[in-house]
This record gives sequence, C-alpha cells and structure tokens, in this order.
Amino acid sequence: MPKDASGHLIPGLRSPIRTVPESVVRPEYVGRRAPAPNAAGDWYTPEEVERIRAAGRIAAGAIEAAAAAIRPGVTTDELDRIAHDYVVAHGAYPSTLGYRGYPKSSCTSVNEVICHGIPDDTVLDDGDLVNLDVTAYLDGYHGDLNHTFLVGHATEEATLLVERTREALARGIRAVAPGRQVNVIGRAIEAYAKRFGYGVVRDYTGHGVGRAFHTGLIIPHYDAPEFDTVMEPGMVFTIEPMLTLGTTDWDLWDDDWTVVTRDRALTAQFEHTLVVTDRGADILTLP
Repeated sequence: MPKDASGHLIPGLRSPIRTVPESVVRPEYVGRRAPAPNAAGDWYTPEEVERIRAAGRIAAGAIEAAAAAIRPGVTTDELDRIAHDYVVAHGAYPSTLGYRGYPKSSCTSVNEVICHGIPDDTVLDDGDLVNLDVTAYLDGYHGDLNHTFLVGHATEEATLLVERTREALARGIRAVAPGRQVNVIGRAIEAYAKRFGYGVVRDYTGHGVGRAFHTGLIIPHYDAPEFDTVMEPGMVFTIEPMLTLGTTDWDLWDDDWTVVTRDRALTAQFEHTLVVTDRGADILTLP
C-alpha cells in the first residue's frame, strides 16, 4: 500500500507467502476455500478458556514484538515478518495465513484502512497510524487481538482518535456481564464515540472465537437491539470497535480484503478476545 499523489494508500507489492514448519499444527481451513461450519457454540470449559488464553498470549506477544519496530521508514511487510516469526517460534500458527485465501500472517491497516490491510512494501511515514491485527492458533484454539499505533509524531487529532478508540474498547468490555444482551456492548461504545463526533463502523463487528476463527456470533459496536444474544459465563468473543473521523461508508479494494473509508478519513481500531465470567469479563489476549 504505497501512496498516491494525494497521500492516499494504493496497493503495493507483496513478498512471497511465508512458510510455517510442518511441526506446527494448522487450522482445518488451511488449504481449503472456506472453513468448516461451526456447530460447537460459543461456550467453553475453564480448561478450554485457558487454551484460548495461551493462544491469545502468543498473539499479544507477536504484536508487542512487531510494535517495537514501528517507526518511519519501516514497511508493513517487515511488521508482518516479525509477527509471523514470533508466532511460529512459539509453536503456534498465524491464523490469518490461508484463511479464505488471505496471504499474510497479520493485517496491517494504515490510516484510512478500516481493517484487513494486507502487508506489503508500504513504507510507514511520520504521522501515520497503523493497526496490527494478529491471531494465533495453538492446541486447537484461536486467540485474536489488534492495536493501533502512532508512527513518529502524529497530529493531535490522530492521537486523540487512537486514545479514544482504546477507551471505547475498554467501555465495551466493562459493559460485559452475564444476563445482559450483547447489544449493550455496542450501546456503550457508540454513546462514547458520539461525544466526539466519531463514526462507528457497523458492517464489521466483533465475533465469537475459540475453536473456530469466526464462529458466527456477532458483537455489534453500535446500538443494535436486534442482536439480543444473552451473555452467559463461559462465552468467548471479541470486541473490536472501529472509529472514524468521517464517514462510516467504505470501499473494498480489488484484493477483496482491504476496506477503506470512502472519504479516506483516518480510522482506528482496538480488539481483545474475552470470556464472560460471573462478575464481568476476563481478557484472554494479554501478554
């Protein structure tokens, strides 16, 4: 994703697909066009939750390792290499690699890219935003998270967007409680974002995760009463709000993955995988 004369991103050149040792167990969808349907639900035993936590800890470590390299002049492909090497070195598989044909081990979404940016030869510039999204698969379970980082010296507007998107995630997590419907999560996020005039992306949501990368459970980031699944202890899902400085309308690039704001305004995102507990939520994607 280099940039055009207006400073907006355009597709770049990708490096060859990275290899994973044969000793690392692959998810069932690798080498197939689509994953098998999920029929196991979104509830997990305490032992299964700890397996998700182990996978999530590796994904979080991979993001930390890649984030340490973020600076002007670094390519998104280099960030992907660091994340890939970290996940594989810890005996896990990078879940995005081969998922529905996705060609890389992470998503790197820069500036106006809402989500699913494919790492390539894009060089990060001073003042950019870059979101790193990594999921690790270990011992039969996925752990999924992402964070948005400032590159060099960002504007106050961009800095506040990142800080407030992080806080929006925190407020969504605090809304989690057994007996509540999942729509309370989106209500809390949207109410906060509206205070600053931010757009809240609706078409990309949180999701169930664990045995499957995406289970079918939808976690909205906006006030959506139609999503009325009741949270119960043992449920596992992600919350991952995407906030924009402008419109929430989006365009999809020809790669069928990269989603950008239609007005090319900046966007930021944060994500954690969590389990519903008797008292609220336990985050499973911490280092």
